[in-house]
Amino acid sequence: MQSEDHKEDESHAENENMGKATEATSEQLADFSTEIMSVTEMEQSPDNSPGTPPQEEKLQDSEIADAEATKTADPEPSFPPEFEKFWKVVETNPQDFTGWVYLLQYVEQENHLPAARKAFDSFFTHYPYCYGYWKKYADLEKRHSNMKQSDEVYRRGLQAIPLSVDLWIHYINFLKETLDTSDPETAGTIRGTYEHAVLAAGTDFRSDKLWEMYVNWENEQGNLKAVTAVFERILGIPTQLYSHHFQRFKEHVQNNLPRDILTTEQFVQLRRELASSANSHSGEDPPPGDDLPSGTEDITDPAKLITEIENMRHRIIEIHQEMFNHNEHEVSKRWTFEEGIKRPYFHVKPLEKTQLKNWKEYLDFEIENGTHERVVVLFERCVISCALYEEFWIKYAKYMENHSIEGVRHVYSRACTIHLSKKPMVHLLWAAFEEQQGNINEARRILKTFEENVSGLAMIRLRRVSLERRHGNLEEAEHLLQEAVKNAKSNYEASFFAVKLARHLFKIQKSLPKARKVLMEAIDRDRDNPKLYLNLLELEYNGDLKQNEENILICFDKAISGSLPIKMRILFSQRKVEFLEDFGLDVNKLLSAYEEHQALLKEQETLKRKAENGCEELDEKRSHIEEAALAAGQMTDGDMQASQAAYNYNAWYQYNYPNAWNYGQYYQSSST
Repeated sequence: MQSEDHKEDESHAENENMGKATEATSEQLADFSTEIMSVTEMEQSPDNSPGTPPQEEKLQDSEIADAEATKTADPEPSFPPEFEKFWKVVETNPQDFTGWVYLLQYVEQENHLPAARKAFDSFFTHYPYCYGYWKKYADLEKRHSNMKQSDEVYRRGLQAIPLSVDLWIHYINFLKETLDTSDPETAGTIRGTYEHAVLAAGTDFRSDKLWEMYVNWENEQGNLKAVTAVFERILGIPTQLYSHHFQRFKEHVQNNLPRDILTTEQFVQLRRELASSANSHSGEDPPPGDDLPSGTEDITDPAKLITEIENMRHRIIEIHQEMFNHNEHEVSKRWTFEEGIKRPYFHVKPLEKTQLKNWKEYLDFEIENGTHERVVVLFERCVISCALYEEFWIKYAKYMENHSIEGVRHVYSRACTIHLSKKPMVHLLWAAFEEQQGNINEARRILKTFEENVSGLAMIRLRRVSLERRHGNLEEAEHLLQEAVKNAKSNYEASFFAVKLARHLFKIQKSLPKARKVLMEAIDRDRDNPKLYLNLLELEYNGDLKQNEENILICFDKAISGSLPIKMRILFSQRKVEFLEDFGLDVNKLLSAYEEHQALLKEQETLKRKAENGCEELDEKRSHIEEAALAAGQMTDGDMQASQAAYNYNAWYQYNYPNAWNYGQYYQSSST
């Protein structure tokens, strides 16, 4: 696992000794909002820890603020000669992870602090989960004797990825190295940081290294009661080294007196419990004057003292044996899932399908069987290694809908603003969520911002239109569709939006003339598109057939006399005959249409014979149009009534064409 831990910066990992332990590589993120978990307190600043004096907190905050102000006020210094070359690569394409690696490697080699700050700060706006680079950044500040800036970098990193056991360990070691050991408040600061660390990352399956480090530090302080308290917490958490912790706990109990490892309340309670148990076993009430104490006083009889100590040790281990057994059962249920996690850290490279499947099944298991806190921690672990897969962010947000509105918003915000800035589905769901909450302006902002960043997606423009329509802004909805028609990059795209606009004008605004005008203009631009004619006929059929007869016949004539393939023209001709048969008022028009239809059939036969005899070659483009027309014509039986059953994106609604509109053609491919 050590080698895996360095894949994200393998090109220059020789400077740092990170992620050596097996259990430390997967913890990189749990940026919970205050509504998600109470753990949030520790995420804001590791200095805000229990035991840290308020004055020290204020002093540190003010010093950091002063440092920030100083950095802001300084004029931009000159950078190393090759900096601009590397910088332009990532500025042009921020998703070029390799470009970032080269840039960060360069500024480290140059040991140029202003350039390094600019590079690292920009890098973390795109890739905040790369905990190794937070360590490199902090070390760089430290090498320049900027201890407070180094501390600030660590705290920024821990706010971004509080689930990173490695980063917590590096930060705690940094505090041990830099804090004044003679200061009586130092121990409280370090203990508070340990508490923040285990609250943030201690429920991770691979958090054993952090817990063991905490136990060892309390032992070094000689605080045996605190050691017991830490053990009592870890023995109830399913972790990879659960058995090792229990073995160490038993050694801790056997090697120390119960009075030294238990709090006063625990000691008194245990002493009374043992005394009561002894009396119940004897079946007699204790005689008056029995000198067995029930409080904290010492036992003077050495034999009784030794017996009590051994009984207490046995009872302490017995109580925690039950905890261990339960925890072992929980570990066994998760062990297979944990073994299936091969890449617990973030990387831009795609994950194998087996990895994605394992994460999905693990999440489903934890949702069904685990506590809310464990589910959230697992989701946070998942969205580190699967940060570029929107399905997991969406699953996370859906889960949080039953627990915290702010939690949902926080998940969507992180996904859309950092990791999935070019993925449409998660933005659509975020906008829909905000609309559900009544935040219409925020929903508008989300959709508009995404469309500005990734132009040309029909689904985003249509969602903006439907948002305005749902809230009564019909003019804005019409304007958005008109703008889409105007700015379309092809006739096909323009025709697509023209049909949407015509349907909006006819169905919503009840304006048949405006809708007719839109489709007629579209036909003038795209005469070979049979769907435009069919949708124009739909409009006319949905009106008063007696009044619209002339317009319907004009539409048929446009299609029949146009440049459509012969088979498509025959289909329109057949529909014209059927229309006049069913609804026409003039038999002469019917007969004329019938004769016209027969002429087209003869023309088709002639073309067939010529083609069979090799007298006519159809060009590639016309063959393609012919195939599309044939596919559309397969559904011509029946009348022209529009289906009101569903808003079907797979066809132009009433005809159910096999040649569906393909939204994918409007997507811009994104690198991530």
